[in-house]
Amino acid sequence: MTLSIGLSVNPQGPDWLELACEAERLGVDSIWVPEFWAYDAFTPLAAIAARTQRVRLATGIAQLGARTPAMLAMSAMSLQHISDGRFVLGIGTSGPQVMEGWHGVGFSRPVRRTRETIEIIRIITAGERLSYSGEVYRLPLPGSEGVPIRSRAAACFVPVYVAALGPANLALTGELADGWIGNSFFPESSEVFFGPLGVAARQAGRSLSDLDLVVAVSVEFTEDIEAAGRRHADGYAFTFGAMGSRTDNFYNNAFARQGFGEDVAEVQRLWAEGDREAAAARVPIEIGLGTNLIGPPDVVRDRLRAYLDSGVTTLRVNPIGRDLRELVAGLGLLLDLVNDVNGRTERDAGSPA
Repeated sequence: MTLSIGLSVNPQGPDWLELACEAERLGVDSIWVPEFWAYDAFTPLAAIAARTQRVRLATGIAQLGARTPAMLAMSAMSLQHISDGRFVLGIGTSGPQVMEGWHGVGFSRPVRRTRETIEIIRIITAGERLSYSGEVYRLPLPGSEGVPIRSRAAACFVPVYVAALGPANLALTGELADGWIGNSFFPESSEVFFGPLGVAARQAGRSLSDLDLVVAVSVEFTEDIEAAGRRHADGYAFTFGAMGSRTDNFYNNAFARQGFGEDVAEVQRLWAEGDREAAAARVPIEIGLGTNLIGPPDVVRDRLRAYLDSGVTTLRVNPIGRDLRELVAGLGLLLDLVNDVNGRTERDAGSPA
């Protein structure tokens, strides 16, 4: 097994399209575009597709509920056609703050909605006539003048990756998806995620190795590990305090399952009380360091080895740099380190017991 590198590109940043093109030149395996409450994910990927030839292109992630399953399938098939088969559809439920506050769509039954969306997308992309009777979606709409329709676009395969943190959604991902998109991840506690994924995959007649296991990390090459780690830890205060309600925060729950329950609860309390500076300071530096690649090259190499040994197959990286030149240089150094780690893995596998 080897470790691949995907690059997260945010169209809000300067030189984002040039960075994507440089990433392909350097040998990055995939490029991911996020979607939250700024730009959509599909339009920038179409621009990247027109400027690249080899690199895979992925939504990271398209929010379920923001589009109908049929619209998701149409967009995915469009990008698969435009990119000549390089597209990956990354999907996720987001959360009630975004879905209900931004899209005006009720946030309910997220796991069931994910299952039905995947099944509908696969009916459409396979070129079958769309007729579906689910608990969330019923197509054609009962009692309407709708009729089962077959896409006029050519059938194609669209890999579907699911962003999942909770046990139920992890199990669904292991059962149905082509890949898993994760964050809030420590290699040392990978079983929290890979356990449910693997059990469900085996129950579905396959194995965990059938999934591309994608984990998001920031990358910062620096000699001042403590200062960088503290800065990245501070950034988690928003995640723990604002990305969810007091009773339901997917990220907090994921960190709690990895031993940080008291810490994230206290950060959330301080944030809710309006003391955001104290909330940031309360995030353990271990979280900033353990979920990212931070330090000089030797330290980053060791962490890459930890991710690889844990079973991660793709790191979706967010490089830190002041300008395009620094971003490209850092990405090139990272790829050199990954090649070193992968080369050692291959040599280890070929060495006598």
